Amino acid sequence: MGDRSADRGQGRGRDSGDQDRTAVFRRDPGGGLPEPDKLDSLYRPREGESRSGGRSESATRRMPAADEAGESRSGGGRRDSGGRSPGREYGGGKGSSQRRLRERRKRRRRIFAVVLVVLLLVPVVFYFWADSRLNRVAALPDYEGRPDDQPGSTYLIVGSDSREGLTDGDMDNLRTGKAEGKRTDTIMVLYVPDDGGRPSIISVPRDSYVNIPEIGENKINAAFSSELGGGPSTLVQAFEQKSGVRIDHYIEVGFSGFVGIVDAVGGVELCPKEDMKDPKAGLDIKAGCQDMDGPTALGYVRTREGGRSDLDRIKRQREFFGALVEQSTAAGTLANPFRSVPLVINGTDTFTVDEGDHLTDLAGMALAMRENPQTTGIPIGSLPNVGGSIGDVVVWDETRSGQMFDAMKQGKAIPKSAMQD
Repeated sequence: MGDRSADRGQGRGRDSGDQDRTAVFRRDPGGGLPEPDKLDSLYRPREGESRSGGRSESATRRMPAADEAGESRSGGGRRDSGGRSPGREYGGGKGSSQRRLRERRKRRRRIFAVVLVVLLLVPVVFYFWADSRLNRVAALPDYEGRPDDQPGSTYLIVGSDSREGLTDGDMDNLRTGKAEGKRTDTIMVLYVPDDGGRPSIISVPRDSYVNIPEIGENKINAAFSSELGGGPSTLVQAFEQKSGVRIDHYIEVGFSGFVGIVDAVGGVELCPKEDMKDPKAGLDIKAGCQDMDGPTALGYVRTREGGRSDLDRIKRQREFFGALVEQSTAAGTLANPFRSVPLVINGTDTFTVDEGDHLTDLAGMALAMRENPQTTGIPIGSLPNVGGSIGDVVVWDETRSGQMFDAMKQGKAIPKSAMQD
């Protein structure tokens, strides 16, 4: 009896202790511990297990892992085929692949940006470098009585017989002679009307009889002569005062540049109508269309052989100039660096332009020349001899030349009635 009473007392004592411990977890829900029944269940033996006997492996509950607790709070999570959570991925997986993909895209964008900058920068640098190589002279200064700005665009193109830059061997090979100073070998005006009409290449006879500032009545060629105190600005002023047409751009090229440009584009096709032989110009060619290199083309435009001497020469110069521009601006020339780069180097090194002119003005001239310009000369009225050291001169036809210049002043196409073969 005593033992039973003791057992019952001990049982009551254990029950009281269990109840006391349970009471710790069974607080009021508002006391701060969420879901006390779940906490209690982690540590209470399962029903049917002996309190005093040995505990089974499941008698003690483990604390849930962090990912399991998170899944419990969130209502479940991603698990593998065995029911286990894969946990976090640090060294690989989808996140790492995405980062590598983003880095590759960033590298590609940087490379593309660098290539784009280079493609844009190189032509700009090349343009300014080439533009700086142009020789410049004050050819278009303002003076009292100069014509006002007019519609359309005018380019005075001068072929100089200057030997500057040629060695003794070059002068012998090109049959240029060794004259000092420089004179005009060619005078042309490229006129681009403002009304959308065809451009015109107008030859100005070198023997045109005009009044030259500081020199007096003489052939217009004398206005360019350095021996007489002339030059580019004097030539421009003499033409402007005689015609009343304002010149917008000035372009000059000498013998050395002439040959270099022709050779740079691979030669030009010219079509003499008859056999031509002139030892003074180093020329010996057959009739018919043919490709001419620099020295041959120079002899072709300089020779005075022919029935009309200087007038025939003017026609050949117009023919040559048109062929040169067409070949220089052909797609095969511009797309070939072995031709386009030497063309730019030779051209910019030998062209002389006004102080306000740039490569863009030369490009504008070239584009106008590709628009199938009509060729003409200033209409000639007579060829008198004025005597003295001047001799034979060319006098312009006042009526027809007046029609030509009036159209140019108004920016209109030159009428057929004013054309001169």
